[in-house]
Amino acid sequence: MKLITAALLAGSAAAFAPAMNKPSSTALNMAFESELGAQPPFGFYDPLNLLEGADQERFDRLRYVELKHGRIAQLAFLGQIVTRAGIHLPGSVNLAGDSFDSFPDGAAALFGPDAIPKEGLGQIILFIGLLELFVMKDVTGDAEFKGDFRNGALDFGWDTFGPETKLRKRGIELNNGRAAMMGILGLMMHEQIDGNPVIGLFLEYN
Repeated sequence: MKLITAALLAGSAAAFAPAMNKPSSTALNMAFESELGAQPPFGFYDPLNLLEGADQERFDRLRYVELKHGRIAQLAFLGQIVTRAGIHLPGSVNLAGDSFDSFPDGAAALFGPDAIPKEGLGQIILFIGLLELFVMKDVTGDAEFKGDFRNGALDFGWDTFGPETKLRKRGIELNNGRAAMMGILGLMMHEQIDGNPVIGLFLEYN
């Protein structure tokens, strides 16, 4: 739980942008103002100074991590909403016949007395590792930007967009990811409060 929280905090720490080697602070701010992700109301926002003295390679790495964490957080937040609305996979989660909806929602499904068996958690970690090593990466070497994992297969009309539209959509993805990182972190924190006052509780008022 602590590891997940720390990872999400690290991923949402700053809106990153590229810099030249050893620039002045004034030059940094001017260069970052027009970069993707540096937008109103904060503009260039790097409260932890992660880009201090950074070069292009450093920026690319941080932007890649931010983008990946944002995508994971969006899936996690959506998973919270769906499962707390009572929607679960059909069938049994193990050979003993336990159904998917017999386990708690949220982080409690992974940690705690009522969590899924450790073998199930191990399978999830293994699956994520396989995705990380063989799928969620630039396999073909034709990526337009860091985090472009289309690999000539998943396009959804991307190549039909102009440069401005592509930048706008990339900015939307970054913002949605940042919001999701804060959102899933908030849900995880609320789970630790007595009474677990998260989304599922509010559904009772509909």
